[in-house]
Amino acid sequence: MPGKSPKGRSAGSTPPGTSFADLGLPVVLVHSLKNAGVSEPFPIQIAAVPDALAGRDVLGRAPTGSGKTLAFGLPLLVRLAGRRSEPAAPRGLVLVPTRELALQIHEVLDQHGATFGLRTLGVVGGVPLERNVREIQRGVDIVVATPGRLNDLLERRSISLDRIEMTVIDEADRMVDMGFLPQIESLLAATPPDGQRLLFSATLDQDTDRLVQRFMDDPAEHSTADSVSVPDIAHYVFEVDPARKTAIAAALANRDGRTLLFVRTTHAVDRLTDECRRLGVPVSSLHGNKTQAHRTRSLAAFADGSSPALIATDVAARGVHVDDVTLVVHVDPPVDSKDYVHRAGRTARAGASGTVVTLATGDQMARVRAMAEEAKISPVIVDTEADPTSWHRTTGARTPIGRPLPGPADASSSAHGERPDRKARRGAVPSRHERAGRTGGGRGGHRGRRG
Repeated sequence: MPGKSPKGRSAGSTPPGTSFADLGLPVVLVHSLKNAGVSEPFPIQIAAVPDALAGRDVLGRAPTGSGKTLAFGLPLLVRLAGRRSEPAAPRGLVLVPTRELALQIHEVLDQHGATFGLRTLGVVGGVPLERNVREIQRGVDIVVATPGRLNDLLERRSISLDRIEMTVIDEADRMVDMGFLPQIESLLAATPPDGQRLLFSATLDQDTDRLVQRFMDDPAEHSTADSVSVPDIAHYVFEVDPARKTAIAAALANRDGRTLLFVRTTHAVDRLTDECRRLGVPVSSLHGNKTQAHRTRSLAAFADGSSPALIATDVAARGVHVDDVTLVVHVDPPVDSKDYVHRAGRTARAGASGTVVTLATGDQMARVRAMAEEAKISPVIVDTEADPTSWHRTTGARTPIGRPLPGPADASSSAHGERPDRKARRGAVPSRHERAGRTGGGRGGHRGRRG
């Protein structure tokens, strides 16, 4: 399929006051959204849904938290409604970079797809391959997959993409950064060339544009703000003494409100988690060396507020799409402005406000300033040694009381000897039918860089 230059309108150009019904969605789906507490569409949904419903390819440039899941999910459900897929031949495909994001998208599609009797399956590492095969053979309408696991199933001839009618690539730029570009191209090439394709990405660089040019036909382009530098996000850089960095991070994790802390390595996640719990701060952790059972429980605890602070690596946290994150902390400064944008996008979701703090030692300040300039933000610089109180007021940080929490340093971590519960071992992404009592489980992985 020859690619053409994308054309379209900005998502922000659509008049306000538009309802889901105005977008052309069936009444039954509008009611399903209302029952889930979703009453008004976001700009990217208002702009993209009509074109997707009309059958056009869509290129959406939108940051995390802008409502992308429903922007592609609603047209996908409408297109597939009224028919059932044959065994091992789904008709809808959503490709995502991480297991956690797959789980969240699966939950949304499964909830609203029940309105039409559609079945959704998560195809990700952490769920036994044979379990995926059994479910696929029974017939599923939509597959939400990480590229590596889906490629494994194709190599085994356990699934066919010949009947795919609509393919969605979510967080395309992050998948390219993670080394998935060859697999994405191979998977798209395995779908019918006349199928509808929707691609969503916060940024559109050369490699991502390669996908657009090769696999999309005159896509309608819809863009939200290109930068996270919006009034709803306050940006700070806290210059810290290296000897006090961990203590400051623990105080930030100890605040009221949902807090997401980014560190660079898996070992650093474990060290900071252990130290926080030693100081009495209830945190959970997320990285690629954790079992899928642990990852699922940590994300669930963060989402329901039972563990209001989550410490994670970049790769693992790319799937953390949780509302009401009021503070993002770069315990380790991000590598570049793109990473900053994606990390910062975890706060100020769904129209809320938020704060982003970068902890930087003296020798990191020049690089952090340059990165901020590239990201088009103007953070407030705070010297935490010269001004030891204002950063507490700014963030609500509280010095821990120093009473170790009972139990293992990371209560949900298999690294500390926990035995995963049976439900978690059954798989990370249960379908609506599985939640009604079906079983399975095990572990697996996907190719490419893990987190």
